[in-house]
Amino acid sequence: MKKPVRVALTGAAGNIGYATLFRIAAGEMLGKDQPVILQLLELPVEKAQAALRGVALELEDCAFPLLAGMVLTDDPKVAFKDASWCLLVGSKPRLPGMERADLLKDNGKIFVGQGKAIDEVAADDARVVVVGNPCNTNCMIAAQQARRLPKSRFTAMVRLDQNRAVSQLAAKAGVPITEIADLYIYGNHSPSMFADFTHATIGGKPVTEVITDKAWLETEFLPKIGKRGAAVLEARGQSSAASAGNAMMDHVRALSTPGAIHSVAVESDGSYGFAKGIWAGVPVRTTEPGSYEVITSYAMTDFAKSKLELTNAELVSERETVQELLG
Repeated sequence: MKKPVRVALTGAAGNIGYATLFRIAAGEMLGKDQPVILQLLELPVEKAQAALRGVALELEDCAFPLLAGMVLTDDPKVAFKDASWCLLVGSKPRLPGMERADLLKDNGKIFVGQGKAIDEVAADDARVVVVGNPCNTNCMIAAQQARRLPKSRFTAMVRLDQNRAVSQLAAKAGVPITEIADLYIYGNHSPSMFADFTHATIGGKPVTEVITDKAWLETEFLPKIGKRGAAVLEARGQSSAASAGNAMMDHVRALSTPGAIHSVAVESDGSYGFAKGIWAGVPVRTTEPGSYEVITSYAMTDFAKSKLELTNAELVSERETVQELLG
């Protein structure tokens, strides 16, 4: 039996936590032979802590062979202690009437504290995945607190957009999901993101040869992916949870699999015209478990460049909004 890996997850009693913790404990994220210790963080209020205890009771009742232990806490330094994977799911939701700038600043304060705690107490091999929105900028804020861990260890999730885009292309073309390849997400995890269909393939053929309706690709497909979260919220009265949790697991699995090519939001080095220092979605290749290299070889069309400019501008604006939290 392998040595257990410590996995920290914030907002653990929330919908995404509930949708994923049982799958993580069953080995669906890190492997069917990898024991885990779940270190679960919730708000320091009795209602949240009671819900967390309930989740832990259910995890115990599942008798997962790979679940080697649990830690329940409201203290980030306890939750992140010696953790190799820090999954930052919890964040303050946007409430009616709240300005985006206020949301950015309120959540930014949370991720300042969590970034400092991770850098102080997490394992030397710690990897951080930010899911809580606005995840790109929250990730940038958390990474800015790090002194011990390199910023490349901090990634934000755009895999949900990738999964949504793959699903929609497959449905439009009337083919299985497995026929879609090389579809990657650029920029922000927001309606401004760019799902690059210009390099994607369906059954080995360029998307534009299989789906010849250019207007659909440019004016229906992209907005549908960008606004999918709002559509889910309107339909079920709650934000995406199971699909977001599933994408988080895909994100971790791909980062753990050498050779995997996938979409990840990482610190920009200027590739694809993104401003240096923001966290932007790009295609990456996993080089070794937990490490990656950005793929910079894709040549963009004028249409794609116009979309990249828009999402870059939004990310730069978000950075300006939270500048006071970046030190």
